[in-house]
Amino acid sequence: MRRTQEERRTDTIARLLDATIASLCEKGYAATTVNEVVTRAGVSSGALFRHFATRLDLVVAAADEVRRRQFEEFRAGLSGFGSASVEHCLTLLRAACRAPINGAWYELLIAARSDDALRERLVPFTVRYHQEIGDLGRSLPIAGTIPAAELDTVLFTVVHLLDGEALSAVVHPQPEQDEVRLHLVARLLRGESLYRRSEAG
Repeated sequence: MRRTQEERRTDTIARLLDATIASLCEKGYAATTVNEVVTRAGVSSGALFRHFATRLDLVVAAADEVRRRQFEEFRAGLSGFGSASVEHCLTLLRAACRAPINGAWYELLIAARSDDALRERLVPFTVRYHQEIGDLGRSLPIAGTIPAAELDTVLFTVVHLLDGEALSAVVHPQPEQDEVRLHLVARLLRGESLYRRSEAG
């Protein structure tokens, strides 16, 4: 059965986004050229530019695809837990930060430090991305135990902590600290004491 024009368009865009994400993760922003992407996607450069006016449009669309997949995975994970505990939520968030595709997002953030055009395009995208993270965080059961005025600060402190953990693990993984850190953060979020002192102490 012949595919419709819309089906072909959807397939081409999906292949281009997959190729861009993979190239960003494996080769970095500078090496994610138009030629690299179309070679990986198996399409022509003309096909790319029919859907994306510039390379920058393509990489921002790839960032948005990473965002979409991350939220889809997180929500699917939440539904699998039923009644999600703080530990469940932290486990899912850590998995999102360490997911291979998230490497594309980290690569773009790092490149934006010295690329004015990329940074300018990522600013409004990141504001919307963080707004969606905030909206999701406010829907979690733990949100009701944190003062509303402090909720976003608490939420993004945890997000940035796990982002940093994921980046550091590339060159210095410390798996022996993973569960300890997760439970420590969970205790903080529940308002518990960080350290369990003995009665004699």
